[in-house]
Amino acid sequence: MRGLYLDCFSGISGDMLLGALVDLGVEAGYLRSQLRKLPLTGYRLSASRVTRARLRGTKVDVEIAARRAPQRGIREIRAVVERSRLSPTVRERAMAAFNALVDAEARVHRVPRERVHLHEAGATDAIVDIVGAMIGLERLGWPRVVCSPLHVGRGMVTMEHGTFPVPGPATAELLKGKPCYATHVEGELVTPTGAALAVTLASDFGPLPSMRLQKVGYGAGSRQFDGHPNLLRALYGDLLDDGAIRETVLVLETTIDDMNPQLYGHLMDRLFAAGALEVFYTPIQMKKNRPGTLATVICPEAVLEEVTSVIFRETTTIGFRYLPMGRIEMGRRTETVRTPYGPVRMKVSCHGGEVMQATPEYEDCRRAALTAGVPLKEVQRIAAALFPRMSGNLQGAGRGAARGGRRARPGRPRRAGARRRR
Repeated sequence: MRGLYLDCFSGISGDMLLGALVDLGVEAGYLRSQLRKLPLTGYRLSASRVTRARLRGTKVDVEIAARRAPQRGIREIRAVVERSRLSPTVRERAMAAFNALVDAEARVHRVPRERVHLHEAGATDAIVDIVGAMIGLERLGWPRVVCSPLHVGRGMVTMEHGTFPVPGPATAELLKGKPCYATHVEGELVTPTGAALAVTLASDFGPLPSMRLQKVGYGAGSRQFDGHPNLLRALYGDLLDDGAIRETVLVLETTIDDMNPQLYGHLMDRLFAAGALEVFYTPIQMKKNRPGTLATVICPEAVLEEVTSVIFRETTTIGFRYLPMGRIEMGRRTETVRTPYGPVRMKVSCHGGEVMQATPEYEDCRRAALTAGVPLKEVQRIAAALFPRMSGNLQGAGRGAARGGRRARPGRPRRAGARRRR
């Protein structure tokens, strides 16, 4: 599994994460081309090499044409993100970060989330930072992100509503339950945008996990400190421990007996767009002998508000129940096999350093089948047969195939063997 470790020895902000991703090899031109898919204008993104305390890094700047950036609430931000032509995963993960920000602000100011307007974080540059970070991570293949304890800084910071202690109120709210610390360094090192990205992206906080390093990138902040490099270090490579991933999710349930069945397909699409991990329906018998449907949704806690909004807007229910539940899943990575019909990505699931199963990516197989004019199941079968031969570590399933000396050819495939900026 690919891994990305965020070493926040000088904190984290949205532009620092963007700079680190560019330093790792995500092209600034690619970011600009993808960001043009947003219905957003009036800014210019640039990247340059800079030095911070004798260490070189990449500084990403978002220059805004307007003197004063507009204030935006969650509805306006959602409209910008969802009207884009970006991938569903980029849109979902960007909205998860914005939802975390809005929920934190709502708790700090004791107001409903719909009344929260993000000033600095709702500005154009912050939308570019958050969406750009998701674009960069997608470019890297969505590695598993692990974050170090967060160096938050100390002192006071001046914001829209006045001067507050570091970390700022929204940042402190976001970092509840996360490891953080301060040293002699004065200033705000973790911005609300950086905190939202860290808590929504990181699967864990702690020391550097066992990994085979491939690249190291440095994203620079704007400020210079004497003897202290104002950089975010990103270490990218292969995680050596493909053990099970343990996390806590929310399980939501509601029973419905008065809704048009045509709406359930649309409901499922909207729930996945809101960040749900799983959605399924179970036929049940309800009161007065009415046939009904038990709708079950599994989602991270960070997207609870979004999922709640979809349930109340798109169904006839007046409420639902939910509870936290532990979840364990195998470590995963993506590998590519070269088939006679073109490259096919394989979703590889691992545990304890062993490959447990490998499944061809459906869309890759479908595209290859349509291009070559062959059955979809034929492409899937050949991709599955070639993977053990390529990797040599699929337990049991690949031993017979690995002995084959000829490459499978179209028409005569070999049979698989029985085996805020600062």
